[in-house]
Amino acid sequence: MINLLTPEFLFTVIRVTTPILLAAMAAVICNKAGVVNIALEGIMLTSALTGVLVSGFTQNIWLGALGGIAGGVFIAFLLAYFALYLKTDIILGGIALNLLTVGGTVFVMFAITGDKGATNSVRSLQFPSVNIPFIQDIPVVGQMLSGHNLLTYLAIMMVFLVYFLLYKTTFGLRLRAVGENPDAASSVGIDVKRVQLYALLLSGVIASFGGMYMSMAYLKVFTTNMVAGRGYIALAAAAMGQANPVGTSIASLLFGFMESLGYQLQSRGIPSQFINMVPYISTIIGLVLYAQYRQRQIAKKKNQKIQEEVKA
Repeated sequence: MINLLTPEFLFTVIRVTTPILLAAMAAVICNKAGVVNIALEGIMLTSALTGVLVSGFTQNIWLGALGGIAGGVFIAFLLAYFALYLKTDIILGGIALNLLTVGGTVFVMFAITGDKGATNSVRSLQFPSVNIPFIQDIPVVGQMLSGHNLLTYLAIMMVFLVYFLLYKTTFGLRLRAVGENPDAASSVGIDVKRVQLYALLLSGVIASFGGMYMSMAYLKVFTTNMVAGRGYIALAAAAMGQANPVGTSIASLLFGFMESLGYQLQSRGIPSQFINMVPYISTIIGLVLYAQYRQRQIAKKKNQKIQEEVKA
């Protein structure tokens, strides 16, 4: 019998949701700007490696964080350059970058450290865990909410920061205007290409923290292809949340719950091959349900429009 209401299980759900939530917030910003950052997988993978290497060789966690951000932003810049300036299809360009980083990170890891599967020879640093005063002393709640990694709390804060950026700032207004109607935005003097460039670069910064969480918090080393599809899951979460920070965070939590459930099933002797399928099965089911919901909403709006025309 699997107990899904224990503080330990809920702690795991929050822990597992962290990289998905960070990447999903990055996807929200791009979606609002009218571009799809399909390269989230590559951004996270690159930042995971560069964060480990820089922190390991400098023995400074903050320099490691800067290195991870630089690696992720570099991939985001490549995507922006290909899509916005060379007019490459952004989906094809993003997939190409994802495939490039899968092999490229292994090549760089081997060239610098001599390791092939994981950076075991690099003594990289990890982001610290944080015990929240007062909350840590509350039974059950403290076990569930306190003691997480610093990046987990950053991910939670990011939901509010992205919401504030999109709906309470001038830049957010311009970004949403570009995403809703780029021609109208351009007609009032907004540089559409520049806004979309900033959106992609900012998404690269946010997604980089998700990548560094994988190698500098969730695990203590970088391993080959360790992001394991979380960038794509984040895109699905942003779609299900309709590019709204709150809705997207709920969808991310749902995917984190399903992945945590998979770990619980594994401890019950379920074959690992099936366990590895759980996050992706939940993603497919979620997208199917979302598509059905969207179709019903579209049909409802059409019926309302027809009824209004008939009454007129």
